Amino acid sequence: MTNDEEILHVEHVIERLVVRYPDLPRETVEKIVHSAHAHYANGKVRDFVPLLVERNAREMIQGLALS
Repeated sequence: MTNDEEILHVEHVIERLVVRYPDLPRETVEKIVHSAHAHYANGKVRDFVPLLVERNAREMIQGLALS
């Protein structure tokens, strides 16, 4: 996966999470997703990064909902 493809996939993650959590401001979702994405910045295998980013971001959002 190229860097451009990865960024596009991450943008799709943002869109899915904005739809799934309409009560959260878009900016909050974007910050959470970009934070999750930054966690994998140094990983060598990039194929599953969007999936992992979405999973981590969803967990962070659900944690916000519980607090």
